Amino acid sequence: MDLSARIDWDAMLAVAMPLGAAALLGLAVHLLLMRIARRVRAADSRRGRILRVIALPLAFAVPLLMLALALRATPLPPQALDWSQHAIRIALFACVTWLLVRVVSGIERAILRQYPIDVADNVHARRIHTQTRVLGRVVMGAIVLLGVATALMTFPAVRQVGATLLASAGIIGIAAGIAAKPVFSNLIAGLQIALAQPIRLDDVVIVEGEWGRIEEITASYVVVRIWDERRLVVPLTWFIEHPFQNWTRSTADMLGTAVLWLDYRTPMAAVRDELQRICSDDPRWDGKVCIAQVTDTSESTMQVRLLVSARNSGDAFDLRCAVREGLIAFLAREHPEALPRTRATLTRSGGDDGPSHAPAAETVRSPHAEDGELPGD
Repeated sequence: MDLSARIDWDAMLAVAMPLGAAALLGLAVHLLLMRIARRVRAADSRRGRILRVIALPLAFAVPLLMLALALRATPLPPQALDWSQHAIRIALFACVTWLLVRVVSGIERAILRQYPIDVADNVHARRIHTQTRVLGRVVMGAIVLLGVATALMTFPAVRQVGATLLASAGIIGIAAGIAAKPVFSNLIAGLQIALAQPIRLDDVVIVEGEWGRIEEITASYVVVRIWDERRLVVPLTWFIEHPFQNWTRSTADMLGTAVLWLDYRTPMAAVRDELQRICSDDPRWDGKVCIAQVTDTSESTMQVRLLVSARNSGDAFDLRCAVREGLIAFLAREHPEALPRTRATLTRSGGDDGPSHAPAAETVRSPHAEDGELPGD
């Protein structure tokens, strides 16, 4: 029998024509959208940013949608048609999930763009950044979870397993809850941090005895950049369950303290004048606080606290170092007697030192000593 006689050309044409037309049209749309995405990649206008967000997912979703419509016009066997439409449906779910995640990310970037944090007093901007980033990651995670769950529910076996789990939600539900406790704990902690904001991005904190800045807040952990460029990764729940120091909770302004131990002969008026001069000449001083006070004394020295203010923690640290160095140099140059020193009084032994006031040996007794002669008498 001739091979061409066994091929049903009419059936092949009935399948190939709609699929081919859908493929060509979808390819044209795909290339057009990809070209648009490349052209607006560097655009800074609002329209360009919107097109950049939606163009790439639509470049894959529109051809798939056209292919799904074309499959309905083909005389494929029911089983092959069901499998093909199921695969396209899952791919469309993935494209929609991708599009929604990009939309949330675009909205997040648009909000952050309106509130720059590279300014002197950025407390409000850091509050907006923290809320936007944490809530954005929570929403994106929920979208991905919903997309995966929706795709899985299109399989009959998965739907049956889900119905079985719902029907027997006793021990299995408890076990699943225990297993998912860290995930839900971090999710709730993330929402608490986003709303209550015990920490914000770029906050100066002391965590586990380490001084650093909040560099990143994710859906499960916080990255603290330590002053020596190390990174401390802390779970979100730690900031809810443990006390910690936040130096920039209400304002970015900081007070810096420098302590000097000086001699009692230190001229405090000269110290205050020199401190005021150092602060006035330093651009890191914000013009608010510049104080020198004697806060403590010991048997040989007195403690002088120098309190200065700056616009942020970094300037405060550098300013107090400059103040400490400047005052030490000033005292060593102008008032060397103000630097701490150890005193000793030397006396000569013998009769030249004057009469001795020590009591006679025979009259010295310890309290409650027994009556009788002293030892050695």
